[in-house]
Amino acid sequence: MHKYYTLTKEEWDRALIHLISQYLFYAPLGEGEQQDYDLIGEKDIPRIIYNQPKPATPLKTFFLPVAENVIAPTSHPTPRIIMGIPACDLAAMNIQDEMYLNRDYLDGPYQKRREATILIGTDCHSIQPHCHCTTYGVKPYPQENHDLSLSLSDQTIYLYTHSEKGRALIKEIEKYSAPGAPTENEIQALFDKREEIERKLNQNNQELPNYQQTGELIDQSDAEIWKRYSETCVSCGACATICPTCTCFLLLERPGFEKVRHLDACQYPGFEKVAAGEDPLRPLYKRFYNRYMCKYVWKPQKFDALACTGCGRCIEACIGKINKNELFQELANH
Repeated sequence: MHKYYTLTKEEWDRALIHLISQYLFYAPLGEGEQQDYDLIGEKDIPRIIYNQPKPATPLKTFFLPVAENVIAPTSHPTPRIIMGIPACDLAAMNIQDEMYLNRDYLDGPYQKRREATILIGTDCHSIQPHCHCTTYGVKPYPQENHDLSLSLSDQTIYLYTHSEKGRALIKEIEKYSAPGAPTENEIQALFDKREEIERKLNQNNQELPNYQQTGELIDQSDAEIWKRYSETCVSCGACATICPTCTCFLLLERPGFEKVRHLDACQYPGFEKVAAGEDPLRPLYKRFYNRYMCKYVWKPQKFDALACTGCGRCIEACIGKINKNELFQELANH
């Protein structure tokens, strides 16, 4: 049974001291809106950032290392807790799980990491310029793929259990603190804050087409707009590597019976190079166009999950200052 709990911030910090001693504990640290996950020690507890979107690193990096030998015997990973996960990253785990857990091939290393990890999602109490999760049907608060959700308001921590792992973690916290039950007014205040952030996101992105409409617009577009928007692309691959849903990889064979899975990016030159040097995506604008066809047209045909959850990281990471949302709005208004 799912349930709300409350703790004072002081009680929560006291519980964190004990959790840090038992788990690898990751949480967002940083200054202002610049934040990223870090391994937390006791001295870091006062510096943890709450309810701000979004860590620079997507959640997927905890489960898909940049490089790993996939046939080496893997020991069971150290139990860990990841806290402060925004809803856009949690929603992105749907396609990761579908790809690595729910298809014909079960990926052992990925599965072990998922099983050894407790995920604590967080409500977003503010928005950033490129956040557009609600346009694609993702709420700015945890709904799926987490064990606990967390909000901080007026020096009170609100926790909500969402899985057996979450309920077990509450039992651990009860050893060091005394979680109580929020009042109806407190719960209503949390819901009101959620509705406020959702309204702001909808207002900011009211001209942006939704996920299905975007796919239709891309599929019907001509080459000229892709040539124009790709003029400043430098093929760095930042958009794909920072994306919480992208999972392309190379499988490299090395001496000593190694098969190394190495994350790849569709924007790299030679991504689709085949025998005799043929490369259907050699022209840069075709690689650029291919990325969005994959995310908004082909992936929806193959998977039941979103291939873009509206986090906006690709816009923020782009060296060429390419804003995909501006491209999509132009397509919609054409």
